[in-house]
Amino acid sequence: MPQVPQTFDALAVRTWCGLALRALGRAREEIDAINVYPVADGDTGTNLYLTVESATAAVEAVFAGHEAVTPEAEAEAGATAAADAVGGTGTPGETAGAGGPGGSDVPLSDAIRAMAHGALIGARGNSGTILAQLLRGMAQVLTADGGTAHADGRGLCLALRNAADSARGAVAHPVEGTVLTVASAAADAACGVEGDCGTVALAAYEGAGTALAATTGQLAVLEHAGVVDAGGRGLLTVLAALVETFTGQAPRPFAAPAGPHGTAEGAVPATAGAPDAPAGTSGAHVAGGCGDGTAEGGGPAFEVIYLLEAEDAAVDRLRERLDGLGDSLVVVGGDGLWNVHVHVDDAGAAVEAGVEAGRPHRIRITHFGLDDAHAGAAAGRPNRERAQRAVVAVVPGEGLAGLYTEAGATTVLARPGEPLASGELVEAVRRAHAREVVLLPNDADLRHTAGAAAEQARAEGVRVALIPTRSAVQGIAALAVHEPERRFDEDVVAMTSAAGATRYAEVTVAERQSWTMAGICQAGDVLGLVDGDVAVIGADVTATAETVLDRMLAAGGEMVTLVLGDEAPETIAAHLESRVRESYLAVDTVVYRGGRQGALLLIGVE
Repeated sequence: MPQVPQTFDALAVRTWCGLALRALGRAREEIDAINVYPVADGDTGTNLYLTVESATAAVEAVFAGHEAVTPEAEAEAGATAAADAVGGTGTPGETAGAGGPGGSDVPLSDAIRAMAHGALIGARGNSGTILAQLLRGMAQVLTADGGTAHADGRGLCLALRNAADSARGAVAHPVEGTVLTVASAAADAACGVEGDCGTVALAAYEGAGTALAATTGQLAVLEHAGVVDAGGRGLLTVLAALVETFTGQAPRPFAAPAGPHGTAEGAVPATAGAPDAPAGTSGAHVAGGCGDGTAEGGGPAFEVIYLLEAEDAAVDRLRERLDGLGDSLVVVGGDGLWNVHVHVDDAGAAVEAGVEAGRPHRIRITHFGLDDAHAGAAAGRPNRERAQRAVVAVVPGEGLAGLYTEAGATTVLARPGEPLASGELVEAVRRAHAREVVLLPNDADLRHTAGAAAEQARAEGVRVALIPTRSAVQGIAALAVHEPERRFDEDVVAMTSAAGATRYAEVTVAERQSWTMAGICQAGDVLGLVDGDVAVIGADVTATAETVLDRMLAAGGEMVTLVLGDEAPETIAAHLESRVRESYLAVDTVVYRGGRQGALLLIGVE
């Protein structure tokens, strides 16, 4: 039997995250299918899943830091994580509930803050952004006084109340009949009972279920489609996991109302998409959905999301500016880090506003109706036909993302220091909308993550080939020989061969003292890594890069690829091009700008 937490402690946080992730994985397609508000883009369930996946990964990282993991435990944890990522039979809450060696020593404050931070940096869409703020609101209460004074039933009630209030405050123009309504009802019900955490959680779940059923009649677009709000449906799933966390049993399932054709909510008519969480507009803005998959009456064409490092005063000004640019504005976070979500017609202006406020990064711009296969059905028109073949690639910088996109690939932007979730790769495969997909992880550390994503995509009927590229330069080589017209197997073999024939290197700066294959490096030293191992330790970036390039070309080569990071010296490309031209006959050099890619320089030699 899994261990059932008696109070809201770190173990409860871990168990809740695991159970919620598994539950959202099961309910994702159902929730996606009822997305009609604020934009019928069919991604609410997916967005909530990815948000909770990021929160879960952050919590697991905290536990890993506190546990003395034995080789056996480490192997078991890796197997469990892989099984969870591909929808295996193991229940995350059960494995998490065991606590593991030293797991009971994790402070509640560490776990709950990690959960909130993970959700913040991984929040996707309107629904995920608001869920992140709900979790942050809970964390603010549960970490008061060191995270021990508010861990009982009363503390959970206060946490849910603060969560609902803070989420409502994060939305520029709250609309009833959405996840905000469901969250408020959950808090009201939780604070209307006395008892332990299980009692309070069950009351919150039941209050949320009652409110969710009523959302159909609160928004005309929901009533027309005969569905409940999808963001609220997702929150109910998360609350059900909270009940199971404290009682060991899942609550009775939500009784879905019948749709206009007598169907249950889980089998929504084809006219329905999936209501993301509350928008910054009135219900009339989206009534019925229209032919381009955006809001009715010429609603905004783009969804813009980014993380923002900025001071509170700057964020207040940003809210005012973005509110004038579009709708569905949600700004969540605090303590210098924010997640910004808005629907606009001028995506560039929304990003520029972020630049004026602070430092935006992880920028995502989605054109409604173009990137989602669900949008056509939600708007009453046939889905676009699947392409025969597509390439999905992970890239480390905006510059390379542009290069890969021009070559026809669907890209996933990697963030330095932030692990990529398998769900993000699965989402990219869905976005590619092809019968056959070639997946390029472009990072040795993403091997298992990419493998899990490939397995899930195969389970959804997509033929996926995973080419184990370890660097973006190997991906460039593979993409250069990609020919969609030839047989899939032949194309994969050619791309794999091109990637394997490309040696890769990078030049970066050491962050701390460390032992390496080339000796001991100090913080600030320039490191040259060849095929993943430190080969050169130097003091000058250009000199180190030249040494690395010479070592690589000593074994021969026909083409040198240089990918410059934003912080690379301005003269380094010209210097290295000159070096190749003068010292190596018949070797060509091509230079790309990678943007904020982590490394100062990436080098490929084919």
